[in-house]
Formats: sequence, structure tokens, C-alpha cells
Amino acid sequence: MSLKSVKPQFPHLDAIREPADLRQLDKSEMAAVAEELRDELISIVSVTGGHFGAGLGVIELTVALHYVFDTPHDRVIWDVGHQAYPHKILTGRRDRMRTVRKGGGLSGFTKRSESEYDPFGAAHSSTSISSGLGMAVARDLAGRKNHVIAVIGDGAMSAGMAYEAINNAGVRDSRLLVILNDNNMSIAPACGALNKHLNRMTAEMSNNGTIFEQLGMRHLGPIDGHDIDGLIAMLETIRDDEDGGPVLLHIVTEKGHGYAPAAKSADKGHAVGKFEVATGIQAAAKSSTPSYTTVFAQELIRQAESDPRIVAITAAMPSGTGLDIFGKRFPERMFDVGIAEQHAVTFAAGMATEGYKPFCAIYSTFLQRAYDQVVHDVVIQKLPVRFAMDRAGLVGADGCTHAGSFDLAYLGCLPGMVVMAAADENELTNMVATAAAYDEGPIALRYPRGEVAPSASAERSKILEIGKGRILREGSDVAILSLGTRLAAALEAASLLDEQGISCTVADARFAKPIDSDLVNRLVRHHRALVTVEEGAAGGFGSQVLHYLANAGLLDRGLTVRALTLPDRLQDHDDQAAQYAEAGLDAKGIAKVVIGAVPAKTAIRTRHVAAAARSS
Repeated sequence: MSLKSVKPQFPHLDAIREPADLRQLDKSEMAAVAEELRDELISIVSVTGGHFGAGLGVIELTVALHYVFDTPHDRVIWDVGHQAYPHKILTGRRDRMRTVRKGGGLSGFTKRSESEYDPFGAAHSSTSISSGLGMAVARDLAGRKNHVIAVIGDGAMSAGMAYEAINNAGVRDSRLLVILNDNNMSIAPACGALNKHLNRMTAEMSNNGTIFEQLGMRHLGPIDGHDIDGLIAMLETIRDDEDGGPVLLHIVTEKGHGYAPAAKSADKGHAVGKFEVATGIQAAAKSSTPSYTTVFAQELIRQAESDPRIVAITAAMPSGTGLDIFGKRFPERMFDVGIAEQHAVTFAAGMATEGYKPFCAIYSTFLQRAYDQVVHDVVIQKLPVRFAMDRAGLVGADGCTHAGSFDLAYLGCLPGMVVMAAADENELTNMVATAAAYDEGPIALRYPRGEVAPSASAERSKILEIGKGRILREGSDVAILSLGTRLAAALEAASLLDEQGISCTVADARFAKPIDSDLVNRLVRHHRALVTVEEGAAGGFGSQVLHYLANAGLLDRGLTVRALTLPDRLQDHDDQAAQYAEAGLDAKGIAKVVIGAVPAKTAIRTRHVAAAARSS
């Protein structure tokens, strides 16, 4: 089925280059603008893929905000930012929307460097109220009069940071409008006591005695978030009210609104591939190869079938982490705690004290939000919490906000923490089994986004010896010590180098901590150069190896060492393969570094000398 569709006609939208143009139209035309904006969003995402349902749900709100408020002078902050595609269309970026999430194209999230209409960049949840309050207080100090509006979803309101900000805003007199976009969803259906509280308010259409009123915010609503006339009237009233102070406007919307295939789907069209507009049918996947996420979940189920103490915890990401699969098999042993990574980690720590085996499945980038809990609540107490870090390394279209660049550094420095990185499908299953069996303290396993690298054999999972790697290819000139899924690129680089007369040993470290000192000793003893390769920032695995080499005196004999890491900058969104090539972590990049360390002629001459010495 063709993915091409006839481009709709947009008489109102075509006249809008920026919100100032929108404000020149009559208020009675806003419903037509919203209808065209929804059709344009559907047309765009049908050919680009990307975040979808959240944007469909805020069409009317987006139009109303830019019509009522004087953006960009008035600041509109979109929490997370994945719902901001309609906002981008109205703020001068419509002609570039079909580049979204592509290399050199628009970001899938709000981004300060992209537009003056994006006053605060986002991609992680629950930051809008804090940043908005900061802007409002700065405005007051500067004597300005502009408005600040933070738009936050009910899913994002499950995070403690939102309440920290409300707690602070409630005792200040700074004028701040918080719009609670209540669609009963985050990526998955919203959960928790707050969700029940909001549902009760919506059912009763009442805001009497709410938690927000008790915390010092004037609470208005709930109102229909798809009634554009009602929205505009309410926003104009708030804009023109001179009483000041923080206001929370509660609007009720439907994620995926106005496009039946999205509204009827389980995740309300949260993130989609390219699709046929008429039916919503997405383009079929080109490969049947499972993802690392799926392999992790399936192996965790196998382990849990024989060990009733295994439980799984996610922070509002059941589908993203694969724990939705686990939850179907063991509903009573899967816990979605909402967008609350700090709580998730300490909740897991509490379960560990009672003899359970918690697997805390959180994206590498989101685990950053719970670092103090990892240190204080888990590591210091030596509790056997298992951290399953999905999206390790570069993640492609989601860009630097979602890249798992730093976990090797921020976990590798913690005493007693075991850190593993899977190179392929079999290694991931082995590491899940190893984590399940390990009770001496905290242990983490990292694996990337995307399809698994093929394994040499489909052997049943086995428990690995902690801190022991493996050699996959023997050579004599250079040792390449890889951690994680760059192993395939390292093996390919070794083949390229062999054609140039450089013989390489390739080893898989398996563990970033503790490192395999016996393996490292063997590699440096029999090779002129050692090259480490990892999918992480400087300060991670390569630093662990260099620290060991220095303290063991193994650098004193003139050993050549190179550490390949992600570059010391934030890489923009692109195809994953292109990102790794840009980082110099593909086969050609690895080979280039090896040649720079040990030129081909030098390697051949050294080999001849060594051979002569052995024969004499």
C-alpha cells in the first residue's frame, strides 16, 4: 500500500507564518484553523513518523494559546515537548516539519536553539513548572509584565519535581499559569492516586478542595480542552485578570483526538511509523529480528518462571522497557510507579531489603534523574537491585536528550557496583541470568535501542563469571578491547586491518566494572597497542582500563593505548548508523585509530622481528 497521500488544502494555515499572523484573524476562524492544523499534522506525521497522539490532543489548546497570548514575548513552555509539533507548525517551522527527527532536520522536541518560540528545551518529563516559575520570578525582578505559561500533562504530574515546583510557586506572588492537560495518559495509561483524584474532579466537574488549592494555587476548571471557543474565553479571562499569583487551569483532552486510528489504539498513537492516512495502517517493519528490549523482557520472564522473588519495576515506560510483556505474564509482579524514577529506585531498594530480586528497568538517560537514590539508597547499603538500562549509547531520531551516553561513567565510579554491557542477543540473555543470580550488591546491565546483533549460536542463557571477558579473534599486533555492541564494528575493523597487514586480537570485556585484569594483562603483554571501544562518554570503561594500567605500572614500558568513546559534545538526532560513524565508532573509525597508533609497515616489521627472535 502506498504511503503517499494527497496534500490537503489549508486556506487559513497557509496565511500563517508566525503567531502574529494568527492573531490577525477573527476569533470565529479559530475552529477552522484548528481543523486545518490537525489535518496538516496528520499529513506530516504520515510521512515522517514520530510522536503523534499527544500533538493531536492539544491542537485546540495550541491555537488558543498563540491566539490569546503575545508569543514569543509571552513564554509558552511545553512539558516533555513531544506534543509540540502543532506549536512548531504555527511558529515558522511548517516548511521544515517533514525533516523532523532526521539528520540536520527539526528536533522532535522543543529546543531553544531552534526557535525563539521555544523558551525552554525539553524531552524529559515534569520540568515545565520549575522552569516557568524561574522565568516568572526573573521577569518580576526585571520589572517586566509578560505572561509565563507552563503546559503539563497529567502523566507528568506523577513526578515529584512537579510538586516541588508547585510547593514553591504556592508561596510566591509571581504570576504563572500552569495548564494541566488531563488526558488520562502518559505513554501508557496514567496510574496512581493522583490520576484517580483528577478523574474524580473530571467526573464531578468540580475543583473544590483540591490539592492544588491547598498548595496555594488558584484552581480553575476542569473545562473541555477541545472546545476552542471556551478555551479562548477562559485564557482571555486569566490573561486580563490583575489579581496575580499562580493559577492552575485544568483542561480535559483526549490523546489522539480527531483521528480515529490514533484515538482507538492502546497508546493513543503515542509514537508511530509512517502510515496510510485513510486507514492509519503503519508501514510494515522490514525486519523480523527482535529488539534488545524484547530479548530482555523474554529472558526476564524465563528467569521469573523459576524464581518467584523476581519482580519488575518501571517508571511509566512499560512498553518502552518491554515490561508490558512481563506484566501480562506476571501482573502481580510488575509495578509501574508513574514518571517517578527517584521513587522507582528506592522502591526497588525497599523490596531488596525483604529478599526480593527487583529489576528496575529504566532508560539510561532517565536513570540520571535518580542518581542520588542509586548512590544513597542502593550502593551505600549494598542492596542487590538490578538496573536494566535500555537505550544505552546513541539512540538515533530522539537525539541527545534520550542518548544513554553517561551511565558507564556515573555508575562505574560507584564502589561495589557491577556494570555489564551486552554485545549481542546471547550476551544479553546471559547478563539477565547473571543479574538474577547475583545477590552480593547492585548490578547493572546496559543494552541499546534497536534490533539485536546476531549471535554465533542460540544457546540457552548462562550465568557469567563476574568481571571476566572473552576473546573472539586472535591476532598479534593490536588488541581491540570492546564493551557492548560496538563488538561487531570492532570485528569488522579487524578484518579491514588484516587486509592492510595489521593483525588484531578482538576481545569483549563484558564488564565495565570490575574489569577483567587478567584479560587486560594478557592483551598488553602480547600486543604493541591496546584500543578500548565503548558506546559511552569519556570517563567510562576506557578510563577504568587506563586507571588500572597506570596503577599496575603497565604503561611504564611504552605501551600505546587509545580510548575510543563518544565525542565530548552532544550529538544531534540522526540515523543511529550515521551517528556512530560521526562519532568514529564504526568499523572505519576504529580502523583509522588503530592505523594511527600502529601503522601497517611498523606492524609488519615488528612481526618479522618477533618471528626471527623465536626462530633463533
